[in-house]
Amino acid sequence: MSTHLLDPPRSAIPEAAARPAVAARSGAVLLSLLRRARKVSGLVVVLALWEAGARAGWLGSTTPPLSDVAVRGWEMASSGALFQNLGVSLGRVLKGLAIGLPAGLVLGLLSGLFRVSEDVIDAPVQAVRMLPHLALVPLFIIWFGIGETSKVGLIAVGVVFPLYINVFHGIRGVDERLVESARTCGLGRLGLIRKVILPGALPQILVGLRLSLGVAWLTLVVVEQSATASGIGFVINQATQFLQMETVFLVLVVYALLGVSTDLLVRLVERRALAWRRGLVAR
Repeated sequence: MSTHLLDPPRSAIPEAAARPAVAARSGAVLLSLLRRARKVSGLVVVLALWEAGARAGWLGSTTPPLSDVAVRGWEMASSGALFQNLGVSLGRVLKGLAIGLPAGLVLGLLSGLFRVSEDVIDAPVQAVRMLPHLALVPLFIIWFGIGETSKVGLIAVGVVFPLYINVFHGIRGVDERLVESARTCGLGRLGLIRKVILPGALPQILVGLRLSLGVAWLTLVVVEQSATASGIGFVINQATQFLQMETVFLVLVVYALLGVSTDLLVRLVERRALAWRRGLVAR
C-alpha cells in the first residue's frame, strides 16, 4: 500500500521522459541558428565596412556606398533590364557547362580507368591546359566570329580542365586494397567501377565541379567584355563608359552572388551525396 502511494502518477512518467528530448531538440535548433548567423557575420561586416568607408571617403571618390548600389539594383530590377541581361549571361554559362562538364568528366573517367586512354589523352590535355584559356579570346573570335559561339566555346574550354584533373586523380586515389577486397567478393569490372571506384572518387569529382563553376563565371566576365550587345558584361561596359559607378558595382555584386550561389548548390549536393563518408569535423 505504501509503495503504491510513493509511485509517481502514470501520466507524469511520459512527460518527464519527454523533457530531455525537447530540451535537446531546442538546443540543436539554437545551435543551428547560431551557426548560420556566424556564417553570414563575415559578409555583414564587409558590407558594413563598405557602406561606412564609402560614406567617409576612405574608399575613394568613385566608390559608391552600398545603399546607392542597392537603389540602383532596385531600379534596374523594376525596369526588367537587370533580369533580361542576367538571363542572357546565364544562358551562355549553361551552354558552356553543358558542353565542357561532360567532356571533362568523360576524359577524366577514360584516363583514370584505362591506362591506354591515359597514354593517348593525358598528354594533349595537359598541353592545352597549360595555355591560359582567357588569352584565347582573340583566337576564338577569329575562328568563330563575335557571336555566341566564341563565348560559349571559351566557357566550355575553361571548365574542362579542372574537372578532368580532379576526376583523374580522384579515381587514381582510390585505395587499391578496397578494390582487391571487392574483387575477392566476386565483383566484376562494372561492379567495381559503380560500387567502389566512383563512390571513392566522388569527393574529388565534386571539388572539380566547384572549381569548374568558378572558372565558368570568371570566363563569362572576360568574354562579355568585347563585342557584346547583351548580358551583364554589356551592362558593366556601358556603365563604365558613362561613369555610372553604382551600376558597375551592382554588376560586380551580381557576379559574386552568382558564384557563391552555384558553390553553395554544389556543397549541398556534396553534403547529401557524401553523407556516408566519415571525415574530419572542424570544431
